[in-house]
Amino acid sequence: MIFTAHADGRFDLDGHTVRCALGKGGVLPVDEKREGDGASPLGTWAIRKVLYRPDVYPHGPGTALPVEAIGQMDGWCDAPADPLYNREVALPYAASAERLWRDDHVYDLVGVLAHNDDPPVPGMGSAIFLHLARDNYEPTEGCVALARADLEALLHLATPGSAIAIVRD
Repeated sequence: MIFTAHADGRFDLDGHTVRCALGKGGVLPVDEKREGDGASPLGTWAIRKVLYRPDVYPHGPGTALPVEAIGQMDGWCDAPADPLYNREVALPYAASAERLWRDDHVYDLVGVLAHNDDPPVPGMGSAIFLHLARDNYEPTEGCVALARADLEALLHLATPGSAIAIVRD
């Protein structure tokens, strides 16, 4: 199943439209995407797996996708020169890495999207996730963000091979 995020903040979810937040840098063709530009990459990105906080989802999220609980010391490397660029790491980490266990709870539930991961190309963008939106749908750093109920509904519908399409139309 392909779910579509539109650059204007619409998101197609199983026949109805909900709101989403995309990157504060807008949307860019994948060959123009760069680390730290705040843009969401145009294209269709498989949902590789789902990360979740076990204190929020003690029984895990309801999905057929692969799932993995995160811990307080889990991170994601965003340092282009590092060998583990765009990979999960344990914190503290010698290179720059984003903390996955966050106080703002936007990463309580995360779909890891298949952007720049097979293999990662240094500087072409890391940590492009499907995650929870802030209450006001504040733009992301390049991710796709949905309301909790919408993300939970999407994950309930998703199966291995499901993907997020980010389109400009």
